[in-house]
Amino acid sequence: MSNRDDSIVAAIIKCANFAAIKHANQRRKDSEKTPYINHPIGVANILTDEGHVYDLDVIQAALLHDTVEDTDTTLDEIERHFGKTIRTIVDEVTDDKNLPKAERKRLQVVHAKTSSHNAKLVKLADKLYNLRDLERETPEGWTPERVKEYFLWARDVVGNLRGTNDVLEQKLDEVLERNIHKNTL
Repeated sequence: MSNRDDSIVAAIIKCANFAAIKHANQRRKDSEKTPYINHPIGVANILTDEGHVYDLDVIQAALLHDTVEDTDTTLDEIERHFGKTIRTIVDEVTDDKNLPKAERKRLQVVHAKTSSHNAKLVKLADKLYNLRDLERETPEGWTPERVKEYFLWARDVVGNLRGTNDVLEQKLDEVLERNIHKNTL
């Protein structure tokens, strides 16, 4: 490998390690209590494997996308460790947990349209991962109505991300079509 390849691998591993440490005690809401770190790694994998996105900043931001929102990590800390560009992308995809849930969801729809291309890529892969998880299994404590509402809300977010990555958008459309139709009968 070239020195450039070495530095790319090192940067990705550094992000994955940082995220793993930050999310170490968190679990997904599935019946298996899957380690949370599977989610950001899965989002990065969707970007590369399915979306054919290989931009290092986007992959790093995908690995770190929930650290500020769901852990004690600050945006300043992200910038110190990973630089301003990654901080900016992470900031764009981070919800303000001080706001009520309904407002956070509304703002995701609104901000999706004006987000940077890189943030839109992370958001598309994140939505695809979450919708596939929701399609596979209802999280503990969720009613069928909440599942339906999530799919409808995700459709609105994805609608404002259009024109970013045709492959990811098509895969999202397929999941949304299967589940919105199923959940409206």
